[in-house]
Amino acid sequence: MKTETLAVPGATLHYEVRGSGPVLLLICGGIYDAEGFAALAGELAGERTVVTYDRRGNSRSPLDGPPALQRIEEHADDAYRLLAAVGVTEDEPADVFGNSSGATIALELAARHPELLRTVVAHEPPVFELLPDADRFRTLMATVARTNRESGWGAAMGVFGAGIGMGEEPVPGPPPAPEFAARMQQNIPFFVTYEVPPVSAYRLDLDALRAAATRIMPAAGAASTGEPPNRVALELATRLDTTAVLFPGGHGGFGNARPFAERLRSTLDA
Repeated sequence: MKTETLAVPGATLHYEVRGSGPVLLLICGGIYDAEGFAALAGELAGERTVVTYDRRGNSRSPLDGPPALQRIEEHADDAYRLLAAVGVTEDEPADVFGNSSGATIALELAARHPELLRTVVAHEPPVFELLPDADRFRTLMATVARTNRESGWGAAMGVFGAGIGMGEEPVPGPPPAPEFAARMQQNIPFFVTYEVPPVSAYRLDLDALRAAATRIMPAAGAASTGEPPNRVALELATRLDTTAVLFPGGHGGFGNARPFAERLRSTLDA
């Protein structure tokens, strides 16, 4: 594995490169960073150049100034600059897999920079504006923001978790390394304060995705049926006149790296 940094407007990105071959960018979501995809990247590095990174403001990718509400468009531009930094061109485009808010970033990347992308697999993006009950999520996010202001990020995270109503998914294998677990814990205040409200309000440019040459593959977890991000994946597939790909596990199914990698490999190679 090779570890690098990339200066982008307003931040410095920590990224990691494994393997060789066509580029596959993995974009994490929530409080995760590059290490959350380490096992998945290891499974795929035999046939691809797998790139993982810490999103701006998280873990080892510090902001240049004080934190502010995050913009999906800015995160998509980060991903674009990262692809360019590892040598991706229009003649040799990359594949992208994103999970959760990382999937939202991947979709915005496809809408803004389709020339560098071959396939985007968007695994359970929380684009709640696509859902028929979007009003409920707007109300929830307003409550999260108000709770954060009045009672702090811990209480706000509790409101967010209860309102989303997603189950705990056991991840096979050993627990995360102490350093990784500590970074995830440290990312929570930034996540609930600066990411949750704007990411949840993001409106996807469906017309741009339909017009792009990039193949868009919405993906849903087999074990997360009925959960909001799973519902979004199915709705996105309907809006794009395609069928969602079913992946093993739930929203965090990538933690069981081998079967998840097999499904991702077959999806990209289809």
